[in-house]
Amino acid sequence: MPPHPKPSAPLIPDQRQHEIVELLRASVALSVRELTETMNVSHMTVRRDIAALEEAGLVESVPGGVRLIGSPRQQTPVERAPRTELETPAKQAIARAAAAHVRPGSTVFLDAGTTCEAIVERLLTISGITVVTNDFLSAMRLMAENVMAIHTGGTIDSNSGSSSGPLAAATLDALSIDVAFLSAGAWDLAHGLTTSETDKLTLKRAAYQAAERTILVADSSKFGTHARFRALNLDELDLVITDGRLPEKERTRLEDSGIHLEYA
Repeated sequence: MPPHPKPSAPLIPDQRQHEIVELLRASVALSVRELTETMNVSHMTVRRDIAALEEAGLVESVPGGVRLIGSPRQQTPVERAPRTELETPAKQAIARAAAAHVRPGSTVFLDAGTTCEAIVERLLTISGITVVTNDFLSAMRLMAENVMAIHTGGTIDSNSGSSSGPLAAATLDALSIDVAFLSAGAWDLAHGLTTSETDKLTLKRAAYQAAERTILVADSSKFGTHARFRALNLDELDLVITDGRLPEKERTRLEDSGIHLEYA
């Protein structure tokens, strides 16, 4: 990414968002970390700006970052989840906590995304389970370990290496799932679990309907943002597993609203 001077004074949201678009025009895709360092703002501020730009149809989120709508694809599904991203302390802690909710012999749904993919490794030692997933990399890992797995099928998203939409939802409708782990690119108390795509909305709702228990697994960096479509209210979830970096004020608000939280 070409060097870009940090602003000398705080920018208002419209200015920051214009700045992000200009940076993306020069680099096509950028990580959230690159944007926070370049613009000298917090991770959560960048996430909020990305969500606003995504809602306006100017950009789309990719794992760990953002790219301009209509720009050339920057990664293949196999490149989507490098080991360094899966092995971050927050993701590994969330994965350990999530796996503790899986009983031997149960049927589990794993959503797409690196947090859910990190859970795969924790499930390999649990006997007799069946794992349902819309994530191709998770399915390949399960196949390599001879774990009983069902891929949902559906419309393929090459950027995320997953599938979704009505066909994927129909597969979930035919299954009885003990626990569903949902991922989130954006979540907060006011808007719940949100997504920018109707196909992902359909899939998440179908997983919720098919499951006895539904658990959101999302690191705190995704909190405080929202996208266009509401998949679920947070109080519809049985549990939210996140990391310990969630601010104390937000913890209190969530808990006072009756949201069941577990900190990994």
